[in-house]
Amino acid sequence: MRPQSSHAAIAISMSVAAALIAASAKRAVADDAKYPSWSGQWRHEINRAIEVQGTFDQTKPWGPGQLAPLTPEYDKVHRESMADQANGGLGNYPTASCRPSGMPRMMTFGSHEYIVTPETTYIVVSTDHLRRIFTDGRDWPKNPVPTYAGYSIGRWFDSDGDGVYDVLEAETRYFKGPRAFDATGLPLAFDNQSVFKERFFIDRDNPNLLHDVTTVIDNALTRPWTADRQYERTVDKVVEWGEFFCQEGNANIVIGGDNYMRSPDKLLMPARKNQQPPDLRNFK
Repeated sequence: MRPQSSHAAIAISMSVAAALIAASAKRAVADDAKYPSWSGQWRHEINRAIEVQGTFDQTKPWGPGQLAPLTPEYDKVHRESMADQANGGLGNYPTASCRPSGMPRMMTFGSHEYIVTPETTYIVVSTDHLRRIFTDGRDWPKNPVPTYAGYSIGRWFDSDGDGVYDVLEAETRYFKGPRAFDATGLPLAFDNQSVFKERFFIDRDNPNLLHDVTTVIDNALTRPWTADRQYERTVDKVVEWGEFFCQEGNANIVIGGDNYMRSPDKLLMPARKNQQPPDLRNFK
């Protein structure tokens, strides 16, 4: 038998490669078809009669009205935070000085966009935040770098057996702080050992309502705390996204751990009665 020529071997190899590429592309299309399209703009519309500035549990008033299962230690932190705010301070609310909100507060404000791929689901928040939920089967990193948003690993499920994924479950760990549940300073533990477990799904009766059932496990709490956080799809196709940065128009200025205000004429002013001016020892 005559050996095949090099040209014939190359042709066969190219044919095999083309077949493999085509098969891979076909599998990719099939895999993509398993994932839902959560396109559009999703927004938590704040019920001002209840929430004031947005809450973790949207069905209850902010602050003490949340009925958070705080330990005695962190209940004291919360009460002292509100007392400080009543006197012109910032309390235990780091976002007031324009630190990132982090989890879970970053999911309270602004509009969300969900970008679903087989490897990663991206949650883009218009208040300059980005979450990545990795769904590629990876394990937790050995030397994680803590972030305000944390590190998220998730898994998709087909809950109704129709061949399309409709539920995303995620767990998020490895945080940096400080962070708080809401603007009253409702605290998360200062050790930043929070764990969040989330279950995302579209409402069965309303395709424009997305649920994010969130359970918080945190050392500031006596038990896990769960809330069904809901977002409405305002538009299917977004023409333009808004932009917001905390620094724009924020009049709080923290100097030496004390909060001052910037007046309309851009001069430093006290935030509380009988407040002393900041230490000027480095000014000649």
